[in-house]
Amino acid sequence: MNDPNFWNEKDKAEATIKENNELTKLTIDIKQLKENVDSNLELIEILEEENQQELEELTRALSTYQQELEELSILLLLNGPYDKNNCFLELHAGAGGTEACDWTNMLYRMYIRYLEKENYKYEVLDYQPGEEVGIKSASLKVTGNYAYGYLKGEKGVHRLVRLSPFDAANKRHTSFASVDIIPEFSDKVEIEIKEQDLRIDVYRSSGCGGQGVNTTDSAVRITHIPTKIVVTCQNERSQIQNKEQAMKILKNKLYLLEIEKKNQELASIQGTYQNIEFGSQIRSYVMHPYSMVKDHRTNIETSNVQKVLDGDINLFIEGYLKGGK
Repeated sequence: MNDPNFWNEKDKAEATIKENNELTKLTIDIKQLKENVDSNLELIEILEEENQQELEELTRALSTYQQELEELSILLLLNGPYDKNNCFLELHAGAGGTEACDWTNMLYRMYIRYLEKENYKYEVLDYQPGEEVGIKSASLKVTGNYAYGYLKGEKGVHRLVRLSPFDAANKRHTSFASVDIIPEFSDKVEIEIKEQDLRIDVYRSSGCGGQGVNTTDSAVRITHIPTKIVVTCQNERSQIQNKEQAMKILKNKLYLLEIEKKNQELASIQGTYQNIEFGSQIRSYVMHPYSMVKDHRTNIETSNVQKVLDGDINLFIEGYLKGGK
């Protein structure tokens, strides 16, 4: 950064400054935590026989420091090449019809709550409501440090078991929805997309009603014919802007496929394709005949289903990272 030619390449310089700031903050946090622990350990030795009340306060402080250390240690696990990147989060309803669309909507709410709790910024790029209730599919752009690193373990099929609110006989139903997490790559990523390989459809944006619904065919759906990848975007008022955003997402997806072919990173980055149906789930959310959310990769589970559906999913995210997945 002291090099006189440092600002010759503005984008590179800004990326370096961002990395320096992140590392500086991490270093300061670690040093401060160590100083706090060391000083309080010394005080504990002094106070053990003199002041029981102050000793108890210090013991509680050390418990807080232990939690801070746990949070810092998670950052050491976020060392993948794209873990620091922003990401795209996509939801798709699977087997189960109306039930699956409602379940996809519940997952959508869960992730929105999680992002808000963790102070991530998000932008709804596409939202396709179900025919009766819920969501057929939705796409979000998530912005913030380590967005991809924290969310990458959410990729896969999520299964719900509950008494159906749509069944007059109140029978138990199983529903499925898939979650896909794609890292956002640099705008300078070079990937060739041939015009003849694309099918571009425009349609009227859907939404929650009122001012949120467009009156023109501004939404864009792009299908990459060779790979059958479909990308949709409808959040912008302009068809041109929606097309640009959709092309950017398509470019990211195709680049990810290229990485997989060249570096054999299928398992660690993109994962394997699975049908959205029974037997392929990474996590089950059971609301009847008992209450339990269980991650089938790490065997981590909790009986507080509602807390999880309210966005408290760090238990599973951290468990996945610690499992070295």
